[in-house]
Amino acid sequence: MKGYIVLEDGTILTGTAFGAEGTAIGEIVFNTGMTGYQEILTDPSYGGQIVVMTYPLIGNYGINEEDIESSAIQVSGFIVKEWSAVESNWKSTQSLEDYLKSQQIIGIAGVDTRMLTKKIRTQGTMKCLVTTEENKEKNFQRLAAYTFPKDIVSHVSRAHATLIKGEGKKIGVVDLGVKSGIIRQLLHLGCEVHVFPWNVSSSTILKSGLDAVLLSNGPGDPKDVPEVIQTAKELLGKIQFFGICLGHQILALALGADTYKLKFGHRGSNHPVLEIINQKVFITAQNHGYAVDGKSLPKNVQVTHMNVNDETIEGFCCTEKNISAVQFHPEAGPGPEDAHSIFIQWISGLEKGDQHA
Repeated sequence: MKGYIVLEDGTILTGTAFGAEGTAIGEIVFNTGMTGYQEILTDPSYGGQIVVMTYPLIGNYGINEEDIESSAIQVSGFIVKEWSAVESNWKSTQSLEDYLKSQQIIGIAGVDTRMLTKKIRTQGTMKCLVTTEENKEKNFQRLAAYTFPKDIVSHVSRAHATLIKGEGKKIGVVDLGVKSGIIRQLLHLGCEVHVFPWNVSSSTILKSGLDAVLLSNGPGDPKDVPEVIQTAKELLGKIQFFGICLGHQILALALGADTYKLKFGHRGSNHPVLEIINQKVFITAQNHGYAVDGKSLPKNVQVTHMNVNDETIEGFCCTEKNISAVQFHPEAGPGPEDAHSIFIQWISGLEKGDQHA
């Protein structure tokens, strides 16, 4: 069956549809990872987006029950150069196509993903429609009428609080679209994890007897969740904070800094980040379309990490307010484990009673 890709700049590509039939619209982005498509599909930070994989062969190791980062596929659509109908992996329980079909996600293969990636790098991210319906006029009308949702965080967050018992430090996680890998890292370090929905109040957090709070990753523009920014403001200086990705941006906004949209974002598992204090480079997993404006950071905030490729801010700390945050994903999933040490250092600092871990 034919599948069609329609971009807001007028580009139309015809490929082969695999997965579900129908139509989906979202923001088109690209991911530079060579592996990890299952984790990418299930990462809530991709909510509302159509992902182009730059690595040409996708689906060859199937789908398993372990390598998922949330309870469902989160991308709106999936575009690949070559889709492998045959998977080879002893852990595989189903094919990529069956996985997409089971959750009504459209996949398009057989298109020039290199050209698409270059177009996104040149023109920036844009609206995209993927469909199995050959009706140009209708497809362009749908695309023109589409607006990016501003409530995407509420759709990927959980509805109710969850407690996962542990013997160590009590860590509150505000679920803005949290990846399972973040919670696994905390549990591996012995923490008791209290996971809250995105709109948890500051009073609820303060009454929960926590040692620290982690603001998680998530999709979209951080300025679209003013409620979370306000909650963070109310808690500044009252509890230790750690932020990852969207959480990093929200903590910057709570401190009075600004954020801005990147032209095409950072998405993949091969992004070099410099840890400034010791001049060490991590190869990191990343998935974000916004960044913190370094010029807007208050004087009491210190930049701790920097992107080697474009010198955007990848981490900061504020000793005065007991805050540390990173833009990249130290839990990886997929990606190298270089930055796992960041979790270890943070929890170790809490256990030692450091005011700023």
